[in-house]
Amino acid sequence: MKTNIKLIALLVIFSITMGGCGSDHNKEDGHNHGANEESEHHEEGEEEGHSEEVHFSEQQFESLAMKVKPLTKRNISSYVEANGQLEVPPQNEATVTAVIGANVSSIEVIEGDKIHKGQVLAYLNHPNLIKIQTDYVSSWNELQYLEKEFERQQKLYDEKITSGKEFQKTKSDYQSKIALVKGFEAQLKNMGLNLDKLQQSEIYNSVPLRSPIDGYVRLVEVKTGQFVQPQTELFEIVNNEHIHADFMVFEKDMHKVKEGQKIKFISESAPDKELTAIIHSVGKAFEQDPKAIHLHAEIENKEGLLIPGMYVRGRIMTTDTENYALPEAGVVREGDKYFIFTAEQEKDNGKTEWTFTPVEVIVGANDDGWVEIKLLKLLKKGVKVAWNNAYYLMADMKKGEAEHEH
Repeated sequence: MKTNIKLIALLVIFSITMGGCGSDHNKEDGHNHGANEESEHHEEGEEEGHSEEVHFSEQQFESLAMKVKPLTKRNISSYVEANGQLEVPPQNEATVTAVIGANVSSIEVIEGDKIHKGQVLAYLNHPNLIKIQTDYVSSWNELQYLEKEFERQQKLYDEKITSGKEFQKTKSDYQSKIALVKGFEAQLKNMGLNLDKLQQSEIYNSVPLRSPIDGYVRLVEVKTGQFVQPQTELFEIVNNEHIHADFMVFEKDMHKVKEGQKIKFISESAPDKELTAIIHSVGKAFEQDPKAIHLHAEIENKEGLLIPGMYVRGRIMTTDTENYALPEAGVVREGDKYFIFTAEQEKDNGKTEWTFTPVEVIVGANDDGWVEIKLLKLLKKGVKVAWNNAYYLMADMKKGEAEHEH
């Protein structure tokens, strides 16, 4: 009897133990099953949510003023960047100096004045100016006498009435006086004085300084009453009518440039106004510091204030090819890659939704706000792309990816 009771007790304990093991096993199985399901669901959701797309409602589309059009081809010019400055030909610049030491009695112009050739810029006076005029008048009158005496002596000499020695002395005096008078006349002409009036003994109290060219007064370097030495620079005159642009191109780019190419450039004074020029000549010698060659370009649209010496920045159009292109706003850089966005419109139950998908591209030349596009793979026929807000689309897409990862 005791033996039966012990046997029954052992069976009960064994049964409970096995039941507990089974229960633990079932709990473990249940836990693993739930984990697997959760993992599979997470992976599936991750796969579904990681789509690289941006979705806009019609309201969002319109509020951002999105421009969606087919990708088209356009003439895009490759270019070489060049810097330089505006210049005028040497014959269009003049420096006015004093030809003799004198005082400035009056100044007739100011900087910026438009003047014409021969116009008086200032007046000079000094006792030396009076003296050179009186010396000229005296020498000229003596020359008139010597000329008649030379003619008389030559006639007597030809008739064998006077000696050759006397004739030679008269001839020598006459020729010396001619040289002296011509020297005075050269100086007086440089001063702008009228020789005919001087020969009538009309002496000028002051001497005019005249402009040698048409143009503008660029610089006044003298004051009233100042004594100026001969060859002292008093005025600078410039004629901007033939102003041109001189650019410098570095050695590595010189093989790309040639005569006849167009240059688009801006000046520092008007950075929002683009001007154009045509290369007229290419230098044949290098500047050594930096090593570059000079380009001379004739400006086509001389609008606005163009002043010699003004700094300019330009782009030389070297090649012109037809390729796919988008406005700069339609291309975005992400890391070391560039992207554009295709655009698809879907309508469901009267609602419109736009889907934008990034497409990696290679960018080429940039020409006047347009970027050359080289596709890495063909787009679907008839597909449209975003022409603007590419930066915003990329930021919105990255924002969505970040929220999903979180």
